[in-house]
Amino acid sequence: TEANWKYTFEVGFNDDIAWDISNATYTRLFSVAGQATNPQDLFFKPDGTEMYVMGGANDSVYQYALSTAWDISSASYTRAFSVAGQEATPTSLFFKSDGTEMYVMGYTGDDVNQYTLSTAWNVSTASYTRVFSVAGQDTSPQALSFKSDGTEMYILGGSGDDVNQYTLSTAWDISTATYTRVFSVAAQENNVSSLFFKPD
Repeated sequence: TEANWKYTFEVGFNDDIAWDISNATYTRLFSVAGQATNPQDLFFKPDGTEMYVMGGANDSVYQYALSTAWDISSASYTRAFSVAGQEATPTSLFFKSDGTEMYVMGYTGDDVNQYTLSTAWNVSTASYTRVFSVAGQDTSPQALSFKSDGTEMYILGGSGDDVNQYTLSTAWDISTATYTRVFSVAAQENNVSSLFFKPD
């Protein structure tokens, strides 16, 4: 019907605007200098109530609680977890969608390290479980992302200025990852640092 068509059109149109960075306006600031003097990456819990910062200086993941979801001005520092035993130069951070697995990547080992959290989203409960090397594709990995169901992993490579894709035969288990394909971004950027996907 015309009403349904209009609703579908408006929802789709508004969704396009939501993901169009040309519509962005600056709103607020939150400093993490008290914990991370060389911040490398940022991650949010899906409901926006927890924020995580990958600190390069102390090789630690710092956790902040947001009293107002998605409003960084309401953030307060709560806890930290050191990854120094696995990686001396961490560059990227990612969490499984339910908060029970954490992934930290760095270019000292050129690998992804996986940690299991006994309490979801609480980094102080993390324990190291396994590692996956990406050195065969890039020796300066900069950023890490996963498909929402954990069956695909993406590594942004600083050496090749490209995105490397891996398929996981067991979702969220990096030991089951196999390299599949690559996409170069060198024509746009030759000093890559971060990566993000729209959920779909």
